[in-house]
Amino acid sequence: MNKEYTEVSPSDPSVNAYTTTLSAVKAEIDYKRKKCRYVRKDGKCNVLFRHVPEEWLMYITDIFTTLVEIRWRVMFLIFALSYIFSWLFFGIIYWVIAMANGDMKDPTNAPCVYEVRDFTGAFLFSLETQTTIGYGFRGMSENCMVAIIVVTVQDVISCFIDTFVIGIAVAKMASARKRAQTVGFSNCAVINLQNGQLCLSWRIGDFRRHHMVEGKARAQIFRPNMHATGSEDVNYKDLEIKQSDLILAIPTTIFHVIEPSSPLYRMSLEELRKDDFELVVSFTYTDDSTGILHQTRTSYTPDEIHWGHLFQEMLNVNRRYYKIDYSMFHHTAKVLVPEVSAEEYEQMKLGHYPRNSPRPKRPCINRKPPTVTVELVNGTPEPEEHVATVATIAAVCEDH
Repeated sequence: MNKEYTEVSPSDPSVNAYTTTLSAVKAEIDYKRKKCRYVRKDGKCNVLFRHVPEEWLMYITDIFTTLVEIRWRVMFLIFALSYIFSWLFFGIIYWVIAMANGDMKDPTNAPCVYEVRDFTGAFLFSLETQTTIGYGFRGMSENCMVAIIVVTVQDVISCFIDTFVIGIAVAKMASARKRAQTVGFSNCAVINLQNGQLCLSWRIGDFRRHHMVEGKARAQIFRPNMHATGSEDVNYKDLEIKQSDLILAIPTTIFHVIEPSSPLYRMSLEELRKDDFELVVSFTYTDDSTGILHQTRTSYTPDEIHWGHLFQEMLNVNRRYYKIDYSMFHHTAKVLVPEVSAEEYEQMKLGHYPRNSPRPKRPCINRKPPTVTVELVNGTPEPEEHVATVATIAAVCEDH
């Protein structure tokens, strides 16, 4: 028995047009988001802190991290002001020293600093000393030990300022957030059959040629709870991933088998549309070029989990290369998947059916990879036949 598969683009408005029962369609229409996202699609947490004790003190105490996290324009403004204020501060000190030594009143007097007769000259001498310009007109003399000590202190402070500015700039350019933008997740997650079991899967890929050393995938179910007293808290439940340690040389599909230990085990398509949770997925890895630890994350809401879909193939192997077509990274295809929960599906395979579910004539599981027909949406004249190679897709069939 051949089964028809249709390629679907995430931007296609018919992506949610599942072959569902009337009750599932009504549940999908009536579904409304009750809460805002916990983790945005770009990986940022949608959390606002209020009334943090001594918040400004904590930012000042960890000033290096604060400057790394602020925006570039704010950092440039702070660094420019730090240089200008340091030039002004030491310029005022040189001006006071010149006034105390009488350099302003008597030009014939042995000066502490040559060619410093007013505040403008003192400011220019401070700027030239700290930036090591040295035009040759202004310079120190051996007549004032106080001025020599001030110049020494200014040189040491200028070294600290330069080191701090360079360190902050390098840390911001090598920030893990920039590298995380080159590792992406699929726009949606899918639920389909793999080896006779319902599986939740999503896709992850690295868009750079220089890949990471190693990586670990993780997934959690985030669910807000409202108590009878009006208080609200959140629960986290880990999803078990069979192959969580990855070498992400090519795009990989992460699978979570919906087993009895899974929080999705008793969830059918209708219940999925009514539920209010968020699937938070992350990938932690070490970059090959810098050796820095990074993490990329995103989230999927129930309306972004497509039941009965399968990710399209991206890999094409020839004699020289493994070619990856990233235009298919977010594309899925519709497949025949039972709309019942994983628990009910396991009972159906064993011959035990729930009372309220329709009893099929004779369920069976295909043990060979089925030959499927893929109907492309871009107007291919003849549908192509492919054999499922990623995993054996189990299907429920009827005995005619």
